[in-house]
Amino acid sequence: MNDAAVAEGLTFTESDPGAFLRPHVTHLSAYTERHSDPTSQRRPPFAGVVMIFGFGAPLALSGPGGSRLLASFAGGLHDTYVDTTTAGIAEGVQVNLTPLGARRLLGVPLRELTNRVVSLEEVLGGWATTTLERLAEAPGRAARIALLDEALSGRIGEAPPPDRRVGWAWQRLVATRGTVSVASIAAELGWSSRHLVSRFHDQIGLAPKAAARVLRFEHATGRLRSGMSLADTAAVCGYYDQAHMNRDFRTMAGATPRELVPPPRVIG
Repeated sequence: MNDAAVAEGLTFTESDPGAFLRPHVTHLSAYTERHSDPTSQRRPPFAGVVMIFGFGAPLALSGPGGSRLLASFAGGLHDTYVDTTTAGIAEGVQVNLTPLGARRLLGVPLRELTNRVVSLEEVLGGWATTTLERLAEAPGRAARIALLDEALSGRIGEAPPPDRRVGWAWQRLVATRGTVSVASIAAELGWSSRHLVSRFHDQIGLAPKAAARVLRFEHATGRLRSGMSLADTAAVCGYYDQAHMNRDFRTMAGATPRELVPPPRVIG
């Protein structure tokens, strides 16, 4: 567990989830955020479901699913960006779940959250209200993380597991960073492409091809941040060419690859 300051007005404590949660949760952190003036960010999509258990100043969110003002929310898989604006003082805990972990936790078809952000109470009912009250009373960020780890483990542990065949298909996409043929996945499962899309809409949220695009985008962003050239990134990440990569970045991030990830500065 470590504390860090990542931007003016924001401090957080992060921790690896407990052993039971690790297959379901990829990020777990508690934060305190203070901004005297409105602070805006554009948040590109990622291959997971974000949940904020927050108290204090709400966050203004604007995306394809509309505009909301929420302190606590869940955002399903997106294939485009969301703009956020915050001001004042806010505290809370952020959890990033795998799609299958979110499907198990929430107990609703994830297509209901695709490209949408909703309040926690809309999807978790009274459990969200009780958990938020307990988190607000916890003495500090580390205690909040421990409390939420326990609460999430209990709820997920009581829920039925997701379809293991969809789990296998999702892991194939993740392992290949979205470059495997969706038709080949359907064939290996003995499913029609239509049935695979239907199961993905229920358990993942996005259709397989859209999910693959998000995974390729994540891979490309990571490669660019490591210093790889545009041409090499496009080739390695399965784009037809740089123009194809540029189009995907504009759709998902509202920016070109170099606008999102500027080249490293050369000093000297």
